[in-house]
Amino acid sequence: MSPNRRVVVVGDVITDVVAALRGPLASGSDTAAEIRFSGGGQAANTAAWLAAQGTPVTLVAAVGGDAEGRDRVVELGAAGVACAIETVEDAVTGTVIVLATAGERTMVSQRGANLRLTAAHVDQALAGVPDAGHLHLSAYTLLDAESRAAGLRALAAARERGLSTSVDAASAAPLRRVGVPAFLAWVRDVDLLLVNADEATVLAGGLEPAAQARALSATARRVVVKRGAAGAVWADRTGTLCSAPARRVAVVDVTGAGDAFAAGLLTAWLAGADPATALARAGDLGAVAVSTLGARPKP
Repeated sequence: MSPNRRVVVVGDVITDVVAALRGPLASGSDTAAEIRFSGGGQAANTAAWLAAQGTPVTLVAAVGGDAEGRDRVVELGAAGVACAIETVEDAVTGTVIVLATAGERTMVSQRGANLRLTAAHVDQALAGVPDAGHLHLSAYTLLDAESRAAGLRALAAARERGLSTSVDAASAAPLRRVGVPAFLAWVRDVDLLLVNADEATVLAGGLEPAAQARALSATARRVVVKRGAAGAVWADRTGTLCSAPARRVAVVDVTGAGDAFAAGLLTAWLAGADPATALARAGDLGAVAVSTLGARPKP
């Protein structure tokens, strides 16, 4: 794909309430933390990181008819993201409470208007993006039954229009709930599947990462297993196997690191980079993300 072709990202917009804990969580008592309210959501974060690299990007999503929804759309527009975002007046904008430590995060989610994303809105949005070259889907859209039709329609419409496709597997616990056979059927033959270590174990079992990536390449044409501080692995159907180390940086907050990684990977790969170069670019952007508080690139 030409580097100036537009990426359409389909998925979630969230308000993140990030609490960076200064010590172990004291259950039933108080724990000191640095708390920040900001825009979040896997799809919205990825779109913002894409825009920060100069990639033309449109976000297809839904927010509630509340002040938070309006704020999220304004933020994304200011970050350079074109917004094809539906406002669902009788819904609230999704919210996630993130409890973050130096190397881990725990999330408590209210999906809100994200559950109301429809196939009709996806079709309408794609019709308004004639310069689209690639579609990237956050699997949260597939993992929630209420929005699943929108996610499936996004992948089908992309194929109909000749777009390349990628899917970020999103989260291990919902993958377990929907079941591995169902999820693999939904994403069969996408051009690129991104999974983290936990998601890879759910989908491919307790193999070593390269074997997990190779196993999943029977479903997706290319697979990247994100391993955090241990780097990442790429495998594809041509037999290519490539790994890259992670950059060593002081970790402040891992929220959004996977979304930054995805944006770096997509930008490089869609511009024609080889797997090693694409993984290196992804790792660089992921390192930037973990070194700051919050899930979005800094202005």
